[in-house]
Amino acid sequence: MKGSDVTRLVIATRGSALALWQAEHTKARLLAVAPDLTVDFNVITTSGDKILDVPLAKVGGKGLFVKEIEQALIDRTGDVAVHSMKDVPAELAPGLELVAVSTRETPWDALCARAPVTVDTLPKGAVVGTSSMRRQCQLLARRPDLQIKMLRGNVPTRIRKLDEGEFDAIVLAAAGLTRLGMADRITQLLTLELSIPAVAQGVLAFECRAGDTAVIELVRRAIHDPEEHRRVTAERAFLARMGGSCQTPLAAHAMSIDGDNLRVVAMCGMPDGSRMLHAELIGRTHEAEHLGITLAEDLIKQGANEILAATR
Repeated sequence: MKGSDVTRLVIATRGSALALWQAEHTKARLLAVAPDLTVDFNVITTSGDKILDVPLAKVGGKGLFVKEIEQALIDRTGDVAVHSMKDVPAELAPGLELVAVSTRETPWDALCARAPVTVDTLPKGAVVGTSSMRRQCQLLARRPDLQIKMLRGNVPTRIRKLDEGEFDAIVLAAAGLTRLGMADRITQLLTLELSIPAVAQGVLAFECRAGDTAVIELVRRAIHDPEEHRRVTAERAFLARMGGSCQTPLAAHAMSIDGDNLRVVAMCGMPDGSRMLHAELIGRTHEAEHLGITLAEDLIKQGANEILAATR
């Protein structure tokens, strides 16, 4: 059966503003290649959406945003799940597979504040909101005087907490702000030298039941970016070899140098910024998975496992 034979498709998604944007974007891409397709949404409230008063690292990590969405695929109340790729664990539920990735939106972290400040010009002892150990350790490595305070909730909620004065600044993914039309709230993009982003930050992932050939073919035709997939492959291979998640103090980012080579950079650090390990590698694009694994082994030789053991 060909993708063109699919007449109705259900997208399983979270209900946050950003997740619904992602679902609508996916629907538009699907209809662009299959105009007669009927696309419906199954909006699911995940455990990660319900538990807002403790850090994700203490309650199961960002997989909490994924498992109920995966269950909808298993139960056949959804045909394709749309995730922020950085939330997707290295291992998927049995019977499911990642079938496509999107082109990456701006990958960087973003500082948002009520005044036009940067990380370097924030007042001494400023309170900065983030729930990410990765962001925390890189901020404190540069500005040990900052006070890091837990920040949870969807993007509009986090911005509201900033505006209400709970924080002097907050750090979010620039991709989410851009997709929600809130890029004007960014006071500084934290590019590579300031904050290596999370694995696959800015990329959307599409998950289907293994064997749903017609649906998989349709999704791939509508939205898959093969070059981005190679970059993400390197980053996720690094994460899998490290045995980490997006709630461990790890970061990796792959960039295409030309059509045949990738530059991959990675970081592992103590949450208080007191110890930071970095590694970088350039290699052939077709060896993306090997590059990610080799980069992880470099950090492990430097002592990354000691840091990860101390933070788990």
